[in-house]
Amino acid sequence: MNFFKPKSKKSIKSKWEELQKKENKQTVQQKQCKEESESLEPSLTDNVQRIKELFGNSDDIIIREIRIGKGGKIRACIVFTDGLIDSQSTQNFIMESLMVDLRMTDVETEPFNGLTLLSYLKEMVLTVGDIQDIDDFTKLLDSLLNGKVILLFDGYTEGFAIEMKGGKERSVEEPTTETTIRGPREGFTENIRVNTALIRRKIKDHNLWIESRKIGKVSKTNVSIMYIKGIANDKIVEEVRRRLDRIKIDSILETGYIEELIQDGVWTPFPTMYHTERPDAIAADLFEGRVAILVDGTPFVITVPVMFAQFLQSPEDYYNRADITTLLRLLRYIGFFIALLAPSFYIAITTFHQEMLPTLLLITLAAQREGVPFPAFIEALAMEVSFEILREAGLRMPKAIGQAVSIVGTLVIGSAAVEAGFVSAAMVIVVAITAISSFIVSNYELAIAIRMLRFPFMAIAASFGLFGIIVAFIALILHMCSLRSFGIPFMAPFGPYINEDQKDAIFRFPRWAMAKRPRLISQTNTTREDTPAPKPEPK
Repeated sequence: MNFFKPKSKKSIKSKWEELQKKENKQTVQQKQCKEESESLEPSLTDNVQRIKELFGNSDDIIIREIRIGKGGKIRACIVFTDGLIDSQSTQNFIMESLMVDLRMTDVETEPFNGLTLLSYLKEMVLTVGDIQDIDDFTKLLDSLLNGKVILLFDGYTEGFAIEMKGGKERSVEEPTTETTIRGPREGFTENIRVNTALIRRKIKDHNLWIESRKIGKVSKTNVSIMYIKGIANDKIVEEVRRRLDRIKIDSILETGYIEELIQDGVWTPFPTMYHTERPDAIAADLFEGRVAILVDGTPFVITVPVMFAQFLQSPEDYYNRADITTLLRLLRYIGFFIALLAPSFYIAITTFHQEMLPTLLLITLAAQREGVPFPAFIEALAMEVSFEILREAGLRMPKAIGQAVSIVGTLVIGSAAVEAGFVSAAMVIVVAITAISSFIVSNYELAIAIRMLRFPFMAIAASFGLFGIIVAFIALILHMCSLRSFGIPFMAPFGPYINEDQKDAIFRFPRWAMAKRPRLISQTNTTREDTPAPKPEPK
């Protein structure tokens, strides 16, 4: 056999074509980067033509050429993106200043006291706050696409980028995904600057630091890191920076992109980052030493690190008395176990462990299941899948009919299935209790994790009974204890057990008893308050 058989001409040709395509692609990218990084030309006409070429003569790029000074001696150009700027402010503070205030001024190269034209306009004419100098097309394009007005002049290789953000955007409203009974009712919007301002209103301290960066080679999305210097762990902040800086992707449209790219546990149904659209929840997390990640274009903000107990808590737990909050948290933990294990226990008991039931209840269940043709597992699986389909249909349909369809559909299908003999009435009750219990879990992502895990538990219960459920639950606990969120154990303060942090885990102690921040999160400034316990007044 000839082990050194030469490759065919076809394979060599195909590889050569692939190499050529790769080189052409790299050449185009290098050419594009070179075009964008070129310096501005002295000729205003050349600069305007370059902008038109880079944007492909897009209709939303508005280019307005004007003349300023006495007799219109200087040609200038205003460039902005339609819909991203405040047109009224641009008219009042830029165009009026240039075309009206300078109409009788003899604008020369040295107008007043040795100032050049650009310095004179910047310091004495333009009545705007944020003015930045630009001298190349990279800065020009970045500023133009971020809602700034570009001001260029004929004969100058420099220009101005003036902050004039505006356009239509959603106002601050009550969050739709997180309802509240007591507490603030304002929610984040899609504008990152509005979101940072909402947090600034609640934390009026100079140690609240914000670090911004752009992620996405095409989208160039603004992403900000927010933390309280002196409270947040510096190692966690540095880890957040490192994970964000290593992201190489074309676009970032929502925090879900960031979450999937920087999370610790990849193969797990449990979320290892917490997201919310409530500013008070983010402020509370920052006070505990966590780090917030804000993404422009979405009302959801991420906080890290996160622990399991946080998903069964609500921001309004801290607005009510300690005893009321403790009761509500106990209900959430009970609901968590019912939503996860109720169908599995029913299947295991009715299939393998009938002796555990009282005699009268056993006779009743046997009478109900007498005409049911399917085993308990198939019965429960059909009902759970049907309910999940109805729940998703209710979420995706218009609000006016979505809720009605989910409720009516559940009632009609459940009663019809019992009357037809496909399922027993007891199974309908178990599935209904399971569904209601899943709604008590305040966090949507944790509720989805419960829904995902419910089906494997049902299959294990149908195969091995209660013994299989116990083994599977132990394996689940071991898996949860192995998870980390930016280096912090996911199951803290239960595993590892931290006695001090138990005051705000399942139970919530009075506020004067929770003087310390979570130990594993904030390791520099651990004292939250030194308020002594209230003493009863003498009678």
